[in-house]
Amino acid sequence: MSTPTTTRIDRARIAELTAREAARLDARTGASGEMYKRASAHLAGGVASSYQLRDPWPIYISRGSGPKVWDVDGNEMWDFHNGFGSMVQGHAHPAIGAAIAERYPMGTHFGCPTEDDVFVADELARRFGLPKWRYTNSGSEATMDAIRIARALTGRDTVMKIFGSYHGHHDTVMVSIGVEYDKIGDRENLASLAYGAGIPQSVVDMTVAVPFNDAGAMERRIERLAAEGRKPACVIMEAAMMNLGVVLPEPGYLEAVREITRKHGIVLIFDEVKTGLAIAAGGATEKFGVTPDMVTMAKVLGGGLPSGAIGGTEEVMSVVEDGSVYQVGTYNGNPLSMVAARASLEQVLTPEAYAHLGHLNDRIVSGCQDVVDRYELPGYALGIGSKGCVTFSTTKVVDYESFKENQDADLANLAWLFNLNRGIFMTPGREEEWTLSVTHTDEAIDAYVAVFEELASELTK
Repeated sequence: MSTPTTTRIDRARIAELTAREAARLDARTGASGEMYKRASAHLAGGVASSYQLRDPWPIYISRGSGPKVWDVDGNEMWDFHNGFGSMVQGHAHPAIGAAIAERYPMGTHFGCPTEDDVFVADELARRFGLPKWRYTNSGSEATMDAIRIARALTGRDTVMKIFGSYHGHHDTVMVSIGVEYDKIGDRENLASLAYGAGIPQSVVDMTVAVPFNDAGAMERRIERLAAEGRKPACVIMEAAMMNLGVVLPEPGYLEAVREITRKHGIVLIFDEVKTGLAIAAGGATEKFGVTPDMVTMAKVLGGGLPSGAIGGTEEVMSVVEDGSVYQVGTYNGNPLSMVAARASLEQVLTPEAYAHLGHLNDRIVSGCQDVVDRYELPGYALGIGSKGCVTFSTTKVVDYESFKENQDADLANLAWLFNLNRGIFMTPGREEEWTLSVTHTDEAIDAYVAVFEELASELTK
């Protein structure tokens, strides 16, 4: 990461450009505005998920092909959003489409295992180094079931998570996310706070958050909890990268967490819903050489269809195999999802594909960093596998606290608007995060960097 002298960006200029770009986006998405009016009659908030909301209306997409999407206004865009990071295969990949088309006439759901279930489990075990697998239908289900399994194995209730990390929308992990900076609290005793209404305080109190990239703080909190008779059943964490843009684990951090959890008899869960198969064939285990007790996956696994998975050691999954834990779900291992996952693993997410993703990410990171350096912007570029971002901060972000203290949310919002108005579709949020697909090309990368440079030029006039 480079940290050159930065140009002070005029806040009035950011506000001026934001107003201009917001007006432009509204003007070019009128059909989305009309669809929002129609959708709001019976679709709560006009969207299928609260993460799809946008003021004054969401962007409604009509189709996607390879690395591009088109909205209902006909705007064509390079897709760096990729379904919140799910579509590393690209849209409508022919290998996945052919597998689904062949499967469909043979039946789409039985509530019974099929041969593809077996193949996918074998391949995931090979890639992640964990011998036992079960399926779910989403990342939220995967983390929910993993925590239940850990509690059953240990006979303990407390869950430890990383402050600021999102692990799905079930009550246990909807804790200490999106917290305002002045409410974070003491680093050694971080607050447990519900993320939205409807979460019982008794559940919130059973979930304890600790800072990312601070193994010492984690162990000290574990020791205090143990003294209170509340030793955690598990530590669940985003291992490969904390998704505040991209925050990588510092050297030695994951190894230290592995040692601490093993010493204290705590199940270590790597939540790779966002990163598994996205950053490497074997996710964080492959990238960093640290093997947890459990892995949770979803997103990229299904190749565009809903799916999720839990991988674990023989010991951890013994409570599933002996019937102690009922890990169930009518659509678990659905034939269409599994045939899509199999085609993806066999034919799409190959060693050549990961080499291609690495090439693209190297180009986009270096291109964006060059822009940051030449225009002396307050930020830096960082990437891993198919994931990356420009973080608008002059200080390296290492955890949630440093993110909230330093990240320029207004500048990130402007960048999102600026991109959409120039054919670059991005995930809305507080950071300039991208997800690449195997169908992206050098042309797509060049388009992205060119738009980023245009923004830099506008900001520094």
